[in-house]
Amino acid sequence: MQTVLSLSVSLCVPHAHLPYVHPKPPAQKSPWNTSNLWHRSPVEGRRKSSSEAVHYLPAICPDIVIREARPEDYWEVAETHCSSFFPDHGFPMDLVLRVDRLVAMFSGFSIPPGCRKKCLVASNSNFEENNSLESESYENVEAGLKLPLNGGRVSGILTIDTIAEFLPRRGPLGKRRTGIAYISNVAVRQRRRRRGVARRLVIEAEALAKSWGCRSIALHCDVNNSAAVALYKSQGFRCVKVPEGAKWPHPKTLPGSTFHFMMKLLHVQYS
Repeated sequence: MQTVLSLSVSLCVPHAHLPYVHPKPPAQKSPWNTSNLWHRSPVEGRRKSSSEAVHYLPAICPDIVIREARPEDYWEVAETHCSSFFPDHGFPMDLVLRVDRLVAMFSGFSIPPGCRKKCLVASNSNFEENNSLESESYENVEAGLKLPLNGGRVSGILTIDTIAEFLPRRGPLGKRRTGIAYISNVAVRQRRRRRGVARRLVIEAEALAKSWGCRSIALHCDVNNSAAVALYKSQGFRCVKVPEGAKWPHPKTLPGSTFHFMMKLLHVQYS
């Protein structure tokens, strides 16, 4: 306020003395601040895409590498999937679920012509380099079983496809929708949660969907999983209200489960 008054006086009195105001030092940008990756840049005038953000994230999670699952990962993928989605199943059902998932991966996914499907894993780069991580195992005390895992290679999993199995059909003939990628089976091992692994998987899946030419990406999320809902919303997903009386498909999980159907538009990248 003093500066404004002094300036107004100087306009009337030629020799009025203006107080010297020390300029503020320029703000220092933190190398850990990635919030600008998802907000509009005043210089570029556009929103930076998630595929661009992927290049910044290794600085935050340097020990995580996102890649496609390999055969040597399949048991850990099955273990991560079943321990996350069916944690309360006892023997022998827990083992049956794991073996069933393992067989399905080795036999190959059933993919209709013209569709794509990939299983992404968050792999620990320390394991990739020296296999020095502490090993894990599936153990059931009641049955006396202990199956060794691969030493903690896989930290998280995600499946992405364009099959549109859980998307509402189009038109009176119920045609399959195209141009929409679908995310499912997002799971992170218990000891690796709260470290940004799921976020890395979702961002990489979005970049993959763009490379497939998809215009949007969708998923279902359990309404009781508030952490997952918050994660997807922070990545730009929005809940889509199901029309009253409509019977939209949804994942076949435990009885009584309810889901949010969430979607995100994939913006065209500018060169």
